[in-house]
Amino acid sequence: MKITRVSTYFVRPRWGFVEIETDSGLIGWGEAVLEGHAASVLACVEEYKDYLIGQDPSNIEGIWSTIYRAGFYRGGGVLMSAISGIDQALWDIKGKYFGAPVYELMGGKCRDKMKVYSWIGGDRPSDVGRAALEKKNEGFQAIKMNATDELQMIDTYDKIDAVLERVAAIRESCGKHFGIAIDFHGRVHKPMAKVLAKKLEEFDPMFIEEPVLCEHMEDFKEIAACCSIPIATGERLFSRYDFKRLLNAGGIDIIQPDLSHAGGLTEVKKIASMAEAYDVALAPHCPLGPIALSACLSIDATCYNAVIQEQSIGIHYNVGKSVLDYVHNKDDFKFTDGWVDLPKLPGLGVDVNKELVIEENKNPHNWKNPVWHHADGSVAEW
Repeated sequence: MKITRVSTYFVRPRWGFVEIETDSGLIGWGEAVLEGHAASVLACVEEYKDYLIGQDPSNIEGIWSTIYRAGFYRGGGVLMSAISGIDQALWDIKGKYFGAPVYELMGGKCRDKMKVYSWIGGDRPSDVGRAALEKKNEGFQAIKMNATDELQMIDTYDKIDAVLERVAAIRESCGKHFGIAIDFHGRVHKPMAKVLAKKLEEFDPMFIEEPVLCEHMEDFKEIAACCSIPIATGERLFSRYDFKRLLNAGGIDIIQPDLSHAGGLTEVKKIASMAEAYDVALAPHCPLGPIALSACLSIDATCYNAVIQEQSIGIHYNVGKSVLDYVHNKDDFKFTDGWVDLPKLPGLGVDVNKELVIEENKNPHNWKNPVWHHADGSVAEW
């Protein structure tokens, strides 16, 4: 079996798909995108064609290592996101070749289903008590929300109070044991992150996410010392070497590698196993499409330390198109009481609506994240 063709597609709202075809007729799909830089990532996939055409797609480790190590410059968001989409597509082909979900080829499953959470509140969260209760009534056992608007390195306490009021509204409407994940989104710097972490402790959050950016990973220990809330991070890290530094820095309880940014299934499986050795949990980042979600669930199936899965159905970013628009097997992604079954179909478990993908690619999106500013005119972290 040989790879004969590699195609890339822009699909709304902000994603990129990769299709790898073989001379046997088997086709694999991957999701290669770095949100806001889809064009750069898909161009990188095009550059990697020279390493792919004519190769046996079943040699996933060999192809992955060649693409990664043959380049003098390696790592980073664009290169690793391109590798991620290619890797997903290769695993999709391999699973289809053997007629099995890919997790069966990665040691088999250690669980039968995966807990999921839902996003509420948007970029500038409001009315989150009502929104969380709606999700609870839909069967979800946990939600995630952005914590704050933009924050200066030292800011006023009215913004802190607003965060506490929002979280209190969720706790009041949904009860003591409902899961609340609070995403600082890298908008908060260490001085205010310590304040927020300590004050949020009374609400027993499930975790706080990205209390500071991973550029400052040495600060996680200091923030962890301020509270007993589990700390999660990792969506902006791209390789096992990045996560090695994070785990050695300490202070982290949950890692969140992204299957479309951190090298695909091949690399994230290694990252997850490394985290397990540090007694650190896994909760893959996935505000993306159906291929990325299925890749995440395939990894979750095989990793003992996987605890909960992000998914983007209903997320505020999804304008124009959403996750299930691109699949024919929508029922396989049904959530029941806050759980989703593992993929059922061979490969990654996604029956892609190729006609819609082709139609979307005729008018490529150009999604960019918002640019925020503080009151003094300086740029703010989004």
